[in-house]
Amino acid sequence: MSKITFLIIYILCIWIISAVLTVYDKSAAKNKGRRISERCLLLFAAVGGAGIMLAVMKTVRHKTQKPKFMITLPLLFAAHIILICLCIKNQYLNF
Repeated sequence: MSKITFLIIYILCIWIISAVLTVYDKSAAKNKGRRISERCLLLFAAVGGAGIMLAVMKTVRHKTQKPKFMITLPLLFAAHIILICLCIKNQYLNF
């Protein structure tokens, strides 16, 4: 498996898990169910899910009033984009 294939599969898996966790936490908040910890949500954001998590949170209006998320998620997403661009520039990822 090539590096780029692995990266795409990894990102897709992290995005799916991050989106599901975010929607589940929103549902649990509305129904007073067991919630996903902020630490867990931020962990998935840090390992690659920040972009999709930010989009889902804004779409379902979840945690949009919390600066911890509305500042951290865009910064993490920008860091992920920069990291991928640096990897491509330095030929760690070949297309």
